[in-house]
Amino acid sequence: MITMKQLFMKKYICYLLLVLTITSCSKFLDKEPYSTATDGGIWRTEDDANSAVAACYALLRMALNDGMAYYAYGDMPTDEFSSTYGGGDYAYYYIKNGQWAQPIPAANTYEPVMKLRRYENFYRVIDQSNRCIKHIPSIPTDRQQEFLGEAYFNRAFSYFYMARVWGGVPLVLQAVEDVATTKNVARATEKEILDQAIADVKQAIISLPWTNGVSSDKVVRANKGAAYALLAHIYAWQGDYAKCAPIADSVISSGFYGYVNRNNYLSIYDGKSSEGIFEIAQNASNEGASYNSIAFYTLRSDKYLSINTGNSYLPLNLTTLSALYSDTTDLRRNSAFAYLSSTDPICIKYDNITYNGTGNTDPLAFNNIIVFRLSDITLLRAEALAATGNYAGARPLLDTIRTMAGLPHSDADDADLFENIIDERGRELFLEGHRFYDLVRLAKKTGIVEFGEDKISATQFQQGKYYWPLDPVLITANSLLVQTPYWKGKL
Repeated sequence: MITMKQLFMKKYICYLLLVLTITSCSKFLDKEPYSTATDGGIWRTEDDANSAVAACYALLRMALNDGMAYYAYGDMPTDEFSSTYGGGDYAYYYIKNGQWAQPIPAANTYEPVMKLRRYENFYRVIDQSNRCIKHIPSIPTDRQQEFLGEAYFNRAFSYFYMARVWGGVPLVLQAVEDVATTKNVARATEKEILDQAIADVKQAIISLPWTNGVSSDKVVRANKGAAYALLAHIYAWQGDYAKCAPIADSVISSGFYGYVNRNNYLSIYDGKSSEGIFEIAQNASNEGASYNSIAFYTLRSDKYLSINTGNSYLPLNLTTLSALYSDTTDLRRNSAFAYLSSTDPICIKYDNITYNGTGNTDPLAFNNIIVFRLSDITLLRAEALAATGNYAGARPLLDTIRTMAGLPHSDADDADLFENIIDERGRELFLEGHRFYDLVRLAKKTGIVEFGEDKISATQFQQGKYYWPLDPVLITANSLLVQTPYWKGKL
């Protein structure tokens, strides 16, 4: 029988030996990370520390790209997408409709549903971060604190991400030094996981600078702004809006970020815009570039994707589009979507497509994953202020975003302002990996459950369906694991 330690470490060394090529212009991102097999001899120089930190980002990129995880968790099971089947891999039909208990043979590790029910990719990030936290203090370099801050950021981000997906997960704070002695670990509570993420990101804030030393590392490498943005999101997820608001303001008032003119809205998604706070870079050699990308599943027609000229594989929800963008003068509506008058409109935020080879048959998507950006944090602060009754403080922030989009100021009354801000986040951040978590916060705060087309009903929400199940493979491998409460007996 496969054990948890074997499951966790399977292919880990292969992952860590990959050459990092997130962008060709960045020396930092060209480093080769190390494996546990060579730990004893490589923690000596600044370059060693840099390479080890690079591994954290490479593994995080893999975690968010595998099975289109960033969008599959954050967008697909929401009102952004229709519940109908649009073609392509049938697995994403189940994912977007909240049918996460599909039976899948243990050997079918390529299946997206199985990938999304398993958390090993995130623990690879955590293990590499743990390794950095252990060894970097012994390396004599002026950048020691910066490197440590990045390791703490990656560990905090990974635990926060898993907490939103599964709730409680195993809490592991030591590197796996000897696979033979690794022990099974039970699920900690979600609060314990988030408390650890908060402690880690606070350490990152202390250690990180506001700007990256190399311009090509901008936004693809964590800095103080990225850490503040992460902490603001953690507090919002906890419902601790009194703490969220000032942390979000630390980003907004820092002076290091600026809004992109909405006439150039799509430039945000090429990456490294003035709005960018933290992004996952993509290029031809990484996991999110081709057929496993959100672009492949959402674009269509010769104008955008020559190999997909029929309907998009993930059709958008027409009712949601009409409701969110009821004002047809919205610059975001008219920039980020195409075929709006048809029955199959598409989102073109991720249309930076080139082709490898001849015949236009191998599409490569070069849009970054935009994890945090200034407009997101502005609206998050507005949400926090509205949640705590500071409506006068929330309105100017909301209206800043609306004015840039060519819309009038919000006329929502105080009682509806929180929901109105969540709606604005839906317009501003459509298909950016936020909608699902925004709707969870809306439901927790107001009782309004609006995931679209009965994907999650009010009763199911109260029962905790918004947390994903663990794949049975994980539970078989670790006798201390228990299934996510809602999903017990369902797979």
